[in-house]
Amino acid sequence: MGIKIIGLGPGDKSQISYGAIEALKSGNKIYLRTENHPVVNDLDICYESFDILYEGADKFENVYGEIAKKIVEIGKNEDIVYAVPGHPRVAETSVTYIENLSKEEGVSVEVVASMSFVDAMYAFLGFDPSDGFRLLDSFSIRKKDLDTDVNIIITQVYDRFIASNIKIELMNYYADDQDVWIVRAAGVKGMEFKDKIKLYELDRQEMEFDHLTSIFIPKGGEKNFKDIMDLVEVTRVLRGDNGCEWDKKQTHKTLTKYLIEECYELIDAIENDDIDGIVEELGDLQYHIVLHSQIGYDTGYFDYDEVCNSSVEKMVSRHPHVFGDEEYEEGSWNINKMNEKGETKVSEGMRRIPNHLPALMKAIKVQNKASDAGFDWKEIASVFEKVREEYEEFIEEYNRCDHEKMTEEFGDLIFSIVKLGRFLNIDPEHALCMTINKFVNRFEFVEDSLINNGLKIDETNLETLEKLWEESKKRIKNT
Repeated sequence: MGIKIIGLGPGDKSQISYGAIEALKSGNKIYLRTENHPVVNDLDICYESFDILYEGADKFENVYGEIAKKIVEIGKNEDIVYAVPGHPRVAETSVTYIENLSKEEGVSVEVVASMSFVDAMYAFLGFDPSDGFRLLDSFSIRKKDLDTDVNIIITQVYDRFIASNIKIELMNYYADDQDVWIVRAAGVKGMEFKDKIKLYELDRQEMEFDHLTSIFIPKGGEKNFKDIMDLVEVTRVLRGDNGCEWDKKQTHKTLTKYLIEECYELIDAIENDDIDGIVEELGDLQYHIVLHSQIGYDTGYFDYDEVCNSSVEKMVSRHPHVFGDEEYEEGSWNINKMNEKGETKVSEGMRRIPNHLPALMKAIKVQNKASDAGFDWKEIASVFEKVREEYEEFIEEYNRCDHEKMTEEFGDLIFSIVKLGRFLNIDPEHALCMTINKFVNRFEFVEDSLINNGLKIDETNLETLEKLWEESKKRIKNT
């Protein structure tokens, strides 16, 4: 007992293989995935089709799964023929489902090939598949599957709505005026149709889209935007023999100061809600990542692919509740991070915080780690008391004129204020930046007021400066 899966070719009887014809004449019961195929009317066969399953299904995957269950169940008890359009191995999800389920159920499967619609398109459009091509399903197009260096064939463009969705996806990658071909009934004599149009016109055609409609995008097109691989290639050229002298002489260490500058420039753009600036600064930051990766490649240690691989593996391992079967638990990120680093103590994680991180930011990270471990006050009153205590200790060392001790207590005071900010959900870095900006704006007001009266700050008495300062506070309330 078993299942013989055959292809019916792209639509003309002459394109069905001898083996498939023999299977159709075998006398075994024949099941068609769909009778909506040009060659069916030319075959003198009795059959059952599964077209009725398409009517009530939300997704084609559900239909294919249901077909597979029925075919395998029947195939347990008798020899049957299951026929699909084209080639059983080309864009036939139901065949994959049947084969997988048959293995589980111990049912034998034999696949008999016929000419595929892709073969028909080679001839109809006149291109050589050895030039490279990629076959995509209209229901699962992803940007990463598109490539201007290969020919693209998109199948199953059943209607104008699907064509519109495809156009939107393609315009995220290709230029709007990219040449594309609409191809219908390739290989079906008397029905073949092709038309070269611009991508933006794809869903504006008067023709009827149906199950025999595909889209062909010739290689060599123009991308709408340059992507990461373009940046990798540009960086490789800049570091090459005929590249830029500045780029060629850079090392991981020489780039450190520029990398920090780029981070701060990005933060400024974010704080100013400067969208164009954010795009530009993210690009600068991305270039540094790629440049460091190219340096790694040039020195024989690593490349950009390894950098991406490390990031993907880290994100997957730290999110088992997303990429695995675990339930989300508060604090699981830190636990997964410690396990990943092989840490057994919280203090090990504290010591791993970068030394070059701004002190306020580092203080927050250290305190957060301590708090996550349960080492923290429960009530804010205790934090206020700690701030007062540190302030008094600072005053005590100030009165003793012990500069080293005074510096230590000053650090303790700042650390306690950072903790107070944490309890109040105030970012001390952001709060201090607000105060600095406010001070600069108010100082500018005082300075401009004096200049307008022909005065200079260093020639003005303290009483006048204080009055102007108070006036600035009334006029300038924010940053």
